[in-house]
Amino acid sequence: MDNVVDEKKVNQVVDIRNSREDTPGYELPLLLFAGFRSLIDRLHAELAEQGHPDVRPAYGFAMQAIGAGGATASEIGRRLGVSKQAAGKTVDRLVTLGYAVRADDPGDARRKLVRLTPHGLDALARSAAIFDELRAEWAGALGARRVADIEEALRTVVPAEAFRLDAAGWFGGA
Repeated sequence: MDNVVDEKKVNQVVDIRNSREDTPGYELPLLLFAGFRSLIDRLHAELAEQGHPDVRPAYGFAMQAIGAGGATASEIGRRLGVSKQAAGKTVDRLVTLGYAVRADDPGDARRKLVRLTPHGLDALARSAAIFDELRAEWAGALGARRVADIEEALRTVVPAEAFRLDAAGWFGGA
């Protein structure tokens, strides 16, 4: 059930689980978002069980933006599509939670790099393993071929430049 706006049902809850050929166009993004949301919610519930109760989706995007080699706040902001200040606030929270540290850049003393701690790297490694498990669950429910077909279809229609980490910025905050 989702809240949508159309000519007949303004801000009415509608059931998007109906399967039919004449599906209204607005249901596709709702279904894609609901699938994304169900995966992310399950991921974070499992991460909490595995010792990472404070990780939020925006933190996961930020840790991906930091990467294995580290990044400056400006680079993180660009990768997330948010301001340097917004990225800095997220980094502050990651530092407070023990997922990242600020360090001098060995190549440029004027720059500060944000680096993931072993705790942050553990969260990312666990996330990858959990996503593999969730994909396997979808394959069990839908069949491996259907999941592969969904992925291939999305690769066909999603432009390469659309695969970015800036979902947090796109939704209006980091």
